[in-house]
Amino acid sequence: MRYLNEEDRELASRYLFLSMALIVIAQDIRTIEKGTFKIKEPYLELLRKMEHKGKAERKYLKEVMKNKKLDVIYLNKNESFSSYLFTCNGYEEKRNYFNPAIRKNVETIIYELMRKGMQANYHLASAE
Repeated sequence: MRYLNEEDRELASRYLFLSMALIVIAQDIRTIEKGTFKIKEPYLELLRKMEHKGKAERKYLKEVMKNKKLDVIYLNKNESFSSYLFTCNGYEEKRNYFNPAIRKNVETIIYELMRKGMQANYHLASAE
């Protein structure tokens, strides 16, 4: 049964997938820092800008969720699906996500953050 409205569901889902994207970005930063790249700085700079923008958005989403008494709780994962519990004002709604769909959502957010990070670079370069 659905207890959350579409706006709350989208808000909680965005928060969930953005949090996953930030984990991937942090892992990529560590991989590049330890890797054998000849020139690491441009990649690290972009990833750090992506991480900064993602964290700022997640902080905003978390504040909105707090005001709405909305929370996301991990339940379990199997080879096909991951389950989360969305709670809002005492109501609970279990959401099952197909793992490849999670990956696609996270990838989409990473592309969004990449575009935002590169726009920041473009504005800096055009100002010089």
